[in-house]
Amino acid sequence: MKMHQVSDHCFAVINEKNRVCDANSGLINCGGGVVIDTQSDLAHARQMIEMFGKVWPAMPQRVINTHEDADHVWGNQLFKGAEIIAHRSVPERMKQVAEPKESQKLLHGVGRFLTRLVLKTLHPGLEAAGEQLLEDYNFDGIELVLPTTLFDTRYELNLEGKEVHLIYVGPCHQVGDTIIHLLEERVVFAGDVLFRQCTPMGWTGSYEKWFQCLDLLIELDPEVIVPGHGPLCGIEGAMEMKAYLQYVRDESRKCFDAGITSLEAAKKIEFGPYGEWRAPARLYMNVERAYREFRNEPPDAPWDSAATFDAIYQVAKAKGIEAEF
Repeated sequence: MKMHQVSDHCFAVINEKNRVCDANSGLINCGGGVVIDTQSDLAHARQMIEMFGKVWPAMPQRVINTHEDADHVWGNQLFKGAEIIAHRSVPERMKQVAEPKESQKLLHGVGRFLTRLVLKTLHPGLEAAGEQLLEDYNFDGIELVLPTTLFDTRYELNLEGKEVHLIYVGPCHQVGDTIIHLLEERVVFAGDVLFRQCTPMGWTGSYEKWFQCLDLLIELDPEVIVPGHGPLCGIEGAMEMKAYLQYVRDESRKCFDAGITSLEAAKKIEFGPYGEWRAPARLYMNVERAYREFRNEPPDAPWDSAATFDAIYQVAKAKGIEAEF
């Protein structure tokens, strides 16, 4: 993890490995202090707090959760007494997708020899993802702490005269997707609307909605975008990710029309210039999302997590690369 100053009052903590759970966080160091997203486990959250403590001496009075995923909310419990702000959908969605027990069970399982062997036989992708997570994360002790201030479409903060606009843009990557725009400082905290130099993952929403969100990031014309995952960028980051999604959707259409399954399509479609991104085999999720749209399935159709990680694992093996999540 490394902290960067991105404007006069905005800071970002970047998780440089840029794999699953390596989420970024932000700080606005005025008006009582505002933290944006709280990391994937308590150790990373404490490290983030220590880093931000160098530029803001007190615990921040507010926290913003950009959406409901665990890697953006599992440090909430360390901000006792803080106002936690999120879109209205986020508390219920957190109960559905960010309950820590299953993730705790996975990491405990891959840490035991016999359990790991059984899991590797039944779900090799899930086991590989668990081993990767175990390198950096420990989910023990996490308690789900829900947002306390909820909004519908927009919410504004005035921090000592600085306007902070929370704009609801979901469902895109997740249901509760929110971006945070500081017009005066020309900074956007994008949450997982934007992945940078790593393959995006979308759990709900549609391609068209994601294109609209990326177009909005470009229209806002910030000098700096803090993505949910990956290094800092400008609007070129949104342009590159939109080009990737357009490429995958177009190639998926060809495969769908040819009667190829989404898994076989993901094995067949070339990574192209995006093969240098982290976790390129997550391509499977974007192909499957396209297939769901082609089949006219609802954008909030649930995913089988174990089967999804297994499919990503199979794509990596078919491509002759290391399985990375």
